[in-house]
Amino acid sequence: MKVLFIGGTGIISSACSRLAIAIGIDLSLLNRGQSVRPAPEGARVLHGDIRDPWSSRAALGGLAFDVVVDWVAYTSEQVEADLELFRGRTSQYVFISSASAYQTPPAFLPVTESTVLKNPYWQYSRDKIACEERLLRAYREERFPLTIVRPSHTYDCTLLPMEGGYAVVDRMLRGKKVIVHGDGTSIWTLTHHADFARGFVGLLGNPHAIGEAVQITSDEWLTWNQIFEIVARAAGAEARIVHVPSDLIAAFEPDWGASLLGDKAHSMIFDNTKIKRLVPDFCAAIPFSRGAQEIIAWHNADPARRKTNPDFDRLCDRILDAYGSAWPAA
Repeated sequence: MKVLFIGGTGIISSACSRLAIAIGIDLSLLNRGQSVRPAPEGARVLHGDIRDPWSSRAALGGLAFDVVVDWVAYTSEQVEADLELFRGRTSQYVFISSASAYQTPPAFLPVTESTVLKNPYWQYSRDKIACEERLLRAYREERFPLTIVRPSHTYDCTLLPMEGGYAVVDRMLRGKKVIVHGDGTSIWTLTHHADFARGFVGLLGNPHAIGEAVQITSDEWLTWNQIFEIVARAAGAEARIVHVPSDLIAAFEPDWGASLLGDKAHSMIFDNTKIKRLVPDFCAAIPFSRGAQEIIAWHNADPARRKTNPDFDRLCDRILDAYGSAWPAA
């Protein structure tokens, strides 16, 4: 099977690239070669910029593929360009959407693929919804061979799940307070990228996936209090948690606030029946407790990876001071 990944060296896609090659897929990567993650051994690298029509056409030439996966399409204009480029060139086009496109806050749990798409808080999510709508129209009107995949919060060893990344761990190690939105009891789903890959690669070339939207997540549910505490234990620190309303965080930092109000502030539990039906071997086997140990080990392996952020540190202190003045017990 000949497969093209547009991207292929990102947090999620790197695990999918490695697994695809391991099971014998003839994998090509179209990217600019700027990722910190090298292309996996065995992949054919086509150097080009998918956002530059001349560059991408020059890189692809007359090649055709059984499957094309665009890992880096975020706007309807970008998927429109993909339609122009890949009509007649592939038997399956996979669009990587986002579980943040689902109704926010959700009216019902667990979330399924039929949950309405509506996110009034986060532009990123609204753009993904617009992409899905354009591609579904192409599927209905011209039978463009579409599959939509909706990851939720998927991580690798480089990615901490909280705003600020390693700067939060640094605060923990220095005994400083850390901010958890709300009361910390909303439920979240974290998925290791190797687990995601096991479900995803099974969709490639799968005729039952054409015309379908599929979510791929772990079945482990954690509160944000638990997530912070797991990270703290892995780092050998204490999580001195202060619960701060998401609205207050948004007032100080709109982008952080949008990612909370449009996504992380709400409990998200997913029904994975569909991916398990399409890919019977899929099982998310890596708990976040193990993932957190991998993350901390990766950061500890090189001092350059343990990046602090004075601006974020000051922002946290300002939020905590403001909250503490209104709620002295904090």
